[in-house]
Amino acid sequence: MASWTTNELRQIDAATELRVASQRPDGSFRPYTTIWHTTLGDALFIRSAHGPENGWFRRALASGVGRISAGGVEKDVTFELADASVRAELDAALHAKYDRFGPGPIAAITGDDVLETTLRVMPRD
Repeated sequence: MASWTTNELRQIDAATELRVASQRPDGSFRPYTTIWHTTLGDALFIRSAHGPENGWFRRALASGVGRISAGGVEKDVTFELADASVRAELDAALHAKYDRFGPGPIAAITGDDVLETTLRVMPRD
């Protein structure tokens, strides 16, 4: 399994926004969607701000593969549902990064009902 380099994670996490695209069955990529993100340890995490029915989230989860771009890093990646054990630490990291935008936007990606829309994103071999 491929892993992020320390430098890649630093560059990605330093970016305010991340662009994510899922891969279609024919191998092409869907258009990028801009979202918020953060890193924990050796992983990148993203969440759907509009629940599990958000189009980009449904497509990323269904395909399991895609591409991200943030902080000068562009990579083909895999998507998998995050383990529940990261929830509290991930919420804290997202608050630290995005609270400056006000309570409404950050509330959309933190709280009791967001774990089901949290994806762990790892580079593809």
